[in-house]
Amino acid sequence: MSGSAVGSPSADPVREVMAQHRELCERAVDPLEIAAGLEEAGLGPEAAARCRHADLFSLAEELYARVPRRPPGPEPSGERRGGPAGRAALTAAVLAVLPCAGVAALGARWPVLLPAAVPLVLLPALTSPPPAEPGPPPCGPVCPAELGPELGPVRAPVGPAGSRWRPAEFGYGLGLAALLLLPMAAAGADRPLAAALVLAAAVSAGAAERAARWYRQVGRGHLGAARTLAEFRARMRPVLPVAVALHLAVLGVLTYAALAVLAVVAPRPGPGHGGGLLHLAAERAGATAWAVQGVLGLLLVLPVLLARCGRSTAAALGAAAGPAATAVLLALGRPWPSAVLLGGGAVAAVLLAHSWAVLGRAGSHR
Repeated sequence: MSGSAVGSPSADPVREVMAQHRELCERAVDPLEIAAGLEEAGLGPEAAARCRHADLFSLAEELYARVPRRPPGPEPSGERRGGPAGRAALTAAVLAVLPCAGVAALGARWPVLLPAAVPLVLLPALTSPPPAEPGPPPCGPVCPAELGPELGPVRAPVGPAGSRWRPAEFGYGLGLAALLLLPMAAAGADRPLAAALVLAAAVSAGAAERAARWYRQVGRGHLGAARTLAEFRARMRPVLPVAVALHLAVLGVLTYAALAVLAVVAPRPGPGHGGGLLHLAAERAGATAWAVQGVLGLLLVLPVLLARCGRSTAAALGAAAGPAATAVLLALGRPWPSAVLLGGGAVAAVLLAHSWAVLGRAGSHR
């Protein structure tokens, strides 16, 4: 830690930074969290140089040493780690699958789609953690990976204290509703196949919620373990692909199970085929249907990842852009598999690149 001149605040640039970001410094569990907050606030190497430090992390170390920590608050009672995440995943799956099942049973008519979309629009508000209470984090510097139920006290993707609803959450829920229900309205002759695929994707909404919270939890752990911002970014590089792959794997299993059930309850007309149930399930959907399912999976999990890391506006835009691009291509006469592949696939690629750039920053896990 470098020394600083004693004098007025204007003569001590470190003290000026300390005064501007005192709350961040008081709440931080280690210097890396301060460095992440300064980086998010727009400070860079030039600011560190003005404070006579080689880099932002060195400046954060001095701020961490000079600002006293707030005493740790009481541990929340009656709440086990992983319990809130499990309940949120179950809630997300139920809220997503019930309206889709209703649409599949009653037929995809727009008067049916509109009321069925209501639970999906409400999903973000019902699965988001409660707003962070003002005050210190729930534990001290020795346990940075366990700061509250996955989302932590500093940067929770919800509205102001006392509010759990913002336009971004509404846009995210509306995008999810359109994403899951639009293919039902635009399906071709094989409506049972479309219903099976959409129901499997709806159930996987719970897996997307769980994967996003796991990603957030791993990020909090790495934020406490890494010694520099560069080390944190290196630790986080493989985590996003793993989270996305886990969700897609669960979606693949759910899709195969749905196709197996479909092969029993609604077999294709014509002479039977040999090979048993597994063979019939594999035959029911071709490569195009599986590709559409993969795109739907990406459009489901990436907005949830962004939302759970405090990027609610990007999550809302991403969730709405997928079905919007699909609807435009449907209006131009494209069949729904092609519309999802082209429109949704392009949006998914942009979302993946944006998530890779944004979610690897330490500020997304504070």
